[in-house]
Amino acid sequence: MTHKTALGVHPSHRDDIADLVTRRPVPGPKVSQVDPFLFLNHHGPQTYPPNNRGLPFGPHPHRGFETVTFILEGELMHKDSGGHESVIRAGGVQWMTAGAGLVHAELSPDAFKRAGGPLEILQLWVNLPSRLKMTKPRYQGLQADRIPVVDADGGKAKVAVISGAWGGVTGPVESITGNFMTTIEAQSGARLDFHGLDRRNVFLYIVSGSARVNGRDVAQHHLVELSLDGDELTLEATSNARLVFGHGDPIGEPVIAHGPFVMNTIEEIRQAIADYQAGKFGGVPA
Repeated sequence: MTHKTALGVHPSHRDDIADLVTRRPVPGPKVSQVDPFLFLNHHGPQTYPPNNRGLPFGPHPHRGFETVTFILEGELMHKDSGGHESVIRAGGVQWMTAGAGLVHAELSPDAFKRAGGPLEILQLWVNLPSRLKMTKPRYQGLQADRIPVVDADGGKAKVAVISGAWGGVTGPVESITGNFMTTIEAQSGARLDFHGLDRRNVFLYIVSGSARVNGRDVAQHHLVELSLDGDELTLEATSNARLVFGHGDPIGEPVIAHGPFVMNTIEEIRQAIADYQAGKFGGVPA
């Protein structure tokens, strides 16, 4: 067994949306994707005042991929054209398979807009292979108490297993493409070892704090790029840290993205736009 090689460390770039502090490590100038992981928005951390406008993500469509949304602080209200509705609070996760097409809204509940409070949310876009791009949409919303947490390194680290299996625990989300996904909270000095990664692309973003990944130092708000070859990864927290860590099989197909649609060809993008304009994605209830 061999360790993956750290090929590069990529900073996130500020790209605020309205009054929402937003950082984006991928796509970036030197890394367009970490196939199958396409895009990450890191919103916050920030504190909203009382009587705020809340999140600005009103109804909008998606086709051809999945969104995985991590609610670290605050809460997020979800509604979609498939009839799914929830309010997910701190520590929870939303996993939405847009597939053939959904319209959804991601907004702040009225209570949050009245009272304000801390907010930090990450949204990761995960590609689907061509054979699954038109799969039936689905939504999985999980509160924190439904996500198993594994203590590691004598309790110095906590691994929340969202999909896949680690430490003898299987996450509650069944990824249709077999992707593994966790969030990790680690005290300074904690060490974690991951295996079975050969020919899997690793997605590893430092939300806060700092870590050493296979000997490479990575600061907060940075994404580490790792080789496809190599079976092992060693993660050492060099300060108290929070991370998003996942891995998946690369798809290796053309990626044609246009706004909220991710397909394989321009013709499929045109069809997605036409289908949305024709009302085939449905609508979000008021």
